[in-house]
Amino acid sequence: MKTTNKLFVTCEEAKHICDKNQYGEASIIEVIKLNVRLIYCKVTRAYSKRNTKLTKTIHKSNIHTISASQKKVMKHQLHKELSK
Repeated sequence: MKTTNKLFVTCEEAKHICDKNQYGEASIIEVIKLNVRLIYCKVTRAYSKRNTKLTKTIHKSNIHTISASQKKVMKHQLHKELSK
């Protein structure tokens, strides 16, 4: 549900903008709307804080994934070992 005032957004809209902002997909207007909401809404501030903490943790985690071909080889080896 959209609000009628162009500067103020609902809590749900703010959460959506916050998520988009986390991935660098929010427009400047959306970021401004989010910042206005952050001024007066404790719930949105808490959500934004958790989102920021999650993003920082993920970036610091230095997680590496395996390729599809490596996964296929591992799966084949696992099946081979289980069939012994």
